[in-house]
Amino acid sequence: MNLRQVFMSVLLFGVAGLLLFMYLQAWIEEQHTESGKKLQQETINQDFTLQPLGMPRKAAWRRSAPVNLSNHELAVSSSRHWQGRADPFGVVAASLGSRLPEQQKASQSPLSWFRGVHLPPALHPLNKTFVKSGEWQDVDSTQEKRRAFLQDFCRKYNSRKTLQTHLVHLVSRIYVEDRHKVLYCEVPKAGCSNWKRVLMVLSGLAASANNISHDDVHYGKHLRKLDSYDLKGIYTRLNMYTKFIFVRDPMERLVSAFRDKFEHPNSYYHPVFGKAIIKKYRHNADEEALKTGSGVKFKEFIQYLLDSHRPVGMDIHWEQVSKLCYPCLINYDFIGKFETLEEDANYFLQLVGAPASLKFPKFKDRHSSDERTSTEVVRQYLKELSKEERQLTYDFYYLDYLMFNYTSPLV
Repeated sequence: MNLRQVFMSVLLFGVAGLLLFMYLQAWIEEQHTESGKKLQQETINQDFTLQPLGMPRKAAWRRSAPVNLSNHELAVSSSRHWQGRADPFGVVAASLGSRLPEQQKASQSPLSWFRGVHLPPALHPLNKTFVKSGEWQDVDSTQEKRRAFLQDFCRKYNSRKTLQTHLVHLVSRIYVEDRHKVLYCEVPKAGCSNWKRVLMVLSGLAASANNISHDDVHYGKHLRKLDSYDLKGIYTRLNMYTKFIFVRDPMERLVSAFRDKFEHPNSYYHPVFGKAIIKKYRHNADEEALKTGSGVKFKEFIQYLLDSHRPVGMDIHWEQVSKLCYPCLINYDFIGKFETLEEDANYFLQLVGAPASLKFPKFKDRHSSDERTSTEVVRQYLKELSKEERQLTYDFYYLDYLMFNYTSPLV
């Protein structure tokens, strides 16, 4: 074979390869387009309106607040710093939406769940068949007030923005326990470790919550999440199971997360978050701190939290509850609070028919020798911040304060 024939052969192979490449590229683009259309069909597109229009936020909130609340349910006060500033509800519009009406049947399409529904959603009455004792009357009364408060909030305060959130993302923090038909939305630093222990006992994976280690709870993958089911499975459980959530005062939860992740040795949070925080927010940081990420100060952590250009992303331990559990979109049947954790938890266990021997664990999951993060502990940490930083931190969790009727801190 002479040089000319070799050249022609190479040229022909090159042309053939180019044609094959162009064909494959066109096929891949076609498949991608079809996949995109399917995904778009599963996307929630919901418009809702801010109410009442033209009313000052403080007056509007007072009008919506229920009366005769207990000490744990003190009405929240709206702060004057929002006057003339961007609407906080517009900023967090992706956390709000509509919930499933009571009369909607499970036979309907899962995708139609989020189409054409309007606020306020119907409140499902709690099934109290298993509650035998009259000692829960006060707890039950408080629970009904919490549910009504959130219901009222979600009806009156929404934003005229479009919500575009994939259904699977909405339920990504929800754990499933099929035997007792319960769904638990995990809020870190609000008793979630012990709740996972309880779910493992309810599901038959363990005989006692007291014998389950921290690593088994968080890394054992014994519990199944709702987003692991297909759309029909997600929809059916959301419609039929008892959905519950436990929340905590936002500032207490924030300080608790900081103490847990940055004031104790941690092989993940120090190198991943600590190094990035120290590098950006600490002037003249020494080589050891930059290398290990240990020793992050609370003020530096807050600077990271409030930075719109964070050097590292958010984390579920300090993410807003409104973005973890979507309380105005998913109709939670039971709203517990960390401040009344034991009585709320044990009442809920009776509601779902848990074994009489199962009580909510009282022990602290980790760092048991540390003082619990109380109001006084939080006050000491907030002293490290400027007045503006304290106000901006409150602003960051503003929606959580409103949704769950927590008293605004003295900033």
